[in-house]
Amino acid sequence: MENRVRWMVVAGVLALAGLIYALQPILMPFLVGALFAYLGNPIVERLMRFGWRRVTAVSAAFLSLCLAGTLAMVLLLPKLWVQLTYLQSRIPSVLRWMNRHGIPWLEDKLNININRLDMDLISTWMAKLWQSSDGTTTDVISQIASSGLHVAAFIGLVALIPVVTFYLLLDWSAIVNKSRNLLPRRYEPWLVNVVQECDTVLAAFLRGQLMVMVALGLIYGVGLQLAGIKLAMVIGLVAGLASIIPYVGFGVGIVTATIVALFQFGYEWEPVLMVWLVFGVGQLIESWVLQPWLVGDRIGLPPVGVIFAIMAGGQLFGFVGMLLALPIAAIIVVLMRHAHTKYMNSELYWQGTRTLEEQPRD
Repeated sequence: MENRVRWMVVAGVLALAGLIYALQPILMPFLVGALFAYLGNPIVERLMRFGWRRVTAVSAAFLSLCLAGTLAMVLLLPKLWVQLTYLQSRIPSVLRWMNRHGIPWLEDKLNININRLDMDLISTWMAKLWQSSDGTTTDVISQIASSGLHVAAFIGLVALIPVVTFYLLLDWSAIVNKSRNLLPRRYEPWLVNVVQECDTVLAAFLRGQLMVMVALGLIYGVGLQLAGIKLAMVIGLVAGLASIIPYVGFGVGIVTATIVALFQFGYEWEPVLMVWLVFGVGQLIESWVLQPWLVGDRIGLPPVGVIFAIMAGGQLFGFVGMLLALPIAAIIVVLMRHAHTKYMNSELYWQGTRTLEEQPRD
C-alpha cells in the first residue's frame, strides 16, 4: 500500500511539472502574484494582531505595496535612464583610453604583447548590432500591432498581477488551513514540521535577502551619488542585485565604481577613497545589521547552489522556471536535510557496526 502511495506521489509531481511546462505562457501573473502575496502576508498577519479585520489589513498592505512600487519607479527610473544614456555615450572614450593607456600599461607590467582594439571594427559591429536590433524591434512592433489580440493578452496578463495578489492575500489563511486538512492524518505532524522548516528558509531567503538587496542597492547608490559618481544608481542597482550571492555584489560594485571614478576624475585618489569608504560602510552594515537581523543562518543555500538553481530553472522553464528555482531549491534543501538525518540513523548506514543496544530507536 505504501509503495502504491509513493508511486502516486511521484506521478503527481511529474504531472505537476508537465502541467507547469505546458502552461508556462500564462503562469507568470499567477506566480508573481503568489510571490507578492507571500511577501505581504506577514504584514497582514501583524496588522490583524492589532485587531484589524483581514479585509482591512489586506487592503492596507496591498495599497502600501502599490505605493512603494510606484514611488520607487517615479524616483529611480528617470535617474537610471539619464545614467544609462551617459554610459552609452562614454563607451567610445573608454575604448580609446584602453588603446592609448590601458593596454600599454598592461604590456609594460606583464611583459607581453597585446593587440590594440580595432575601433573601426567595433564601431561597425555596434552599428550593425544597432541596425539589426532596430530592425528586429520594428518587426516585433509591426507583428504586435497587426494583432490586437496579442496586445490585449499581454496587457491582461500584466493587469492580472495585482488582482491575483489581492485575492491571494485575502484567502491566504483559508488556503493554508484547507491544504493542511487535506494531509493524511498519519503524516500530518511530520509534513507540517517540514513545511514550517521550508517556510523558515523561504522567508529568510525571499523576504530577508530581498530586503538586504534593496537596502544595499540604496546604500551603494546614495553613497556613490554623494561621492559624485555619475553612474551611481546604475552601479548601486547592479551591486544590490548581485548581492543575492554573498560578496559578489560587493566585489562587482567596488571594482566597477573604482574604474568609473578613475575615468571620471582622472588619477585623483580622493574619489577612489570615497568609493572604497562607501562600499566599506555598506559591507559593515550588511555583516553586522542586515544579514543577522533579516536573514540569519537559516537559508542553507550555498552561493554555487543559488547560481545553479537560477540557471537550471531558466534553462528548463524559462522565466517561470527562474521564478520557481529558488523556492524549489530551498524546499529541496530542507528535504535533503531530513533525508540525511534519516539515513544517518538507518540500519543501512550502521549495519554490522553497532550492537543491538546502540541501534537507533524510533
